[in-house]
Amino acid sequence: MPIRVRHLSRRRFLTTAAATGAATAFGGLAAPYLSRAADRPQISHGVQAGDVSQGSGVVWARADRPAQLLVEVATTESFKDARALPPITALPESDFTAKMLIENLPSDQTIFYRARFRDLSHIDIVGEPVVGRFRTAPASRRDVSFVWGGDVAGQGWGINPDDGGMTTFAAMRKHDPDLFIHSGDTIYADGPIPAEVKLPDGKIWKNITIPEKAKVAETLAEYRAAHKYNLLDDNLRAFNAEVPIFVQWDDHEVTNNWSLSKQLPDAYKERDITLLAARAARAFHEMYPMRESIVEPGRVYRTINYGPHLDIFMLDERSYRGANGDNLQTVYGPDAYFIGAEQLAWLKRELLASRATWKVIASDMPIGIVVYDDAANRKGSEAIAQGDGPARGRELEIADLLRFIKSAGVRNTVWLTADVHYAAAHYYNPDKAQFQDFDPFWEFVSGPLHAGTFGPNPMDNTFGPEIKFIKAPGADRQNLPPSAGMQFFGHCVIDGASGQLTVTLRDRADTALWSVTLDPKLG
Repeated sequence: MPIRVRHLSRRRFLTTAAATGAATAFGGLAAPYLSRAADRPQISHGVQAGDVSQGSGVVWARADRPAQLLVEVATTESFKDARALPPITALPESDFTAKMLIENLPSDQTIFYRARFRDLSHIDIVGEPVVGRFRTAPASRRDVSFVWGGDVAGQGWGINPDDGGMTTFAAMRKHDPDLFIHSGDTIYADGPIPAEVKLPDGKIWKNITIPEKAKVAETLAEYRAAHKYNLLDDNLRAFNAEVPIFVQWDDHEVTNNWSLSKQLPDAYKERDITLLAARAARAFHEMYPMRESIVEPGRVYRTINYGPHLDIFMLDERSYRGANGDNLQTVYGPDAYFIGAEQLAWLKRELLASRATWKVIASDMPIGIVVYDDAANRKGSEAIAQGDGPARGRELEIADLLRFIKSAGVRNTVWLTADVHYAAAHYYNPDKAQFQDFDPFWEFVSGPLHAGTFGPNPMDNTFGPEIKFIKAPGADRQNLPPSAGMQFFGHCVIDGASGQLTVTLRDRADTALWSVTLDPKLG
């Protein structure tokens, strides 16, 4: 779903705000408070913004009771020029979450928003405000900075105050990025969070816990709770208040390596994977500031235009895939789907229509890294790679896409991904590939943001990936805790004047591990 919204100048925004009489808080709705904060509806898990374009963005908050979300926006931190927006309700049916599309914003402008909740039963009772901000996409060729990564609260590594909590989000926040691409595994619905984990050196990792994370998620309430658990972290809430999120999902939002062929382990009483996926999808869409498709409700894949230098194509490599298995088909069909025929056709159209300098394909799984469905026995296919040799199974879809990108003359595509819990940079070289009908391109891998560190995984030579950088713990040191320091994120900066893209892979201490600057191809 393309996001192309007309934008206002800052002067026009201010004129509109003044004309609506919104310079006072919520147009006069800020009624007297009760004496105790507990008597007023509260924002329970911070605020978030997301899917920001040149003239709009989505704001999210969750209440602690049935309430109305009140939002005002301004171009100054003082809220002198504030514009109040019509309230929307937060009800039990959505777990008291509410998200609002804010339109008619000036481009390339820092937008401050102030959110609070008003009691539904007593409209004169209004809670304390929480302030957030985001920057709208530019209409001009200015510098653009963004971060990406995935894999949060996995393998039992939850929020440990003694370790500083989810500190990778604090490291990313230091760069004051324009946006954050969350590459999936936003939660680990299949991963309980114990109170303590004994480390190899004898020390104890101590987690903040909640009752719902004592078991795998099966009910809608448990899926919702897994998302809310992450939002208990101070670093994440501070990050969310300042950096808009562009989010996609992968497997752990439901359960490990899920597809329609998933055989659930004994920990699950609910045996219907389709029902679990439906509950998980509902919780996912409730908990993030995503623009929702009116064409296909619940759709994750979408295009976000972020100015002349950047278009982002958010993929969904989970909802439309064929069953996990050997996936060695030589003829493309439903069994070999990874993103599926409809999404593939959409991606081709959007890439062809893009006029941005850089076309970032946000893929929740890597192309050339082998990810087994049955990791213990090294069997089956969970991702794209099928092993060395010509394109087969899910690789047929990627081969078709890469061939199209070359033949259509689409320039400057870059793939960003996570999933495998280590950092890497891959250069796909047709001269070294089994399938060669494509132009060279880069794939960058980051994560985990806060989960166990694994890898490295074997590589598949079908598309000729050259490993230019890798940092992984090694086969004898798997599932390292966040305290081991091997948590990774990626940082991209597009130079406004030259259009050059610099990609840097960093760890949670914000150490730059490796970097490359790419020149855009013109014409």
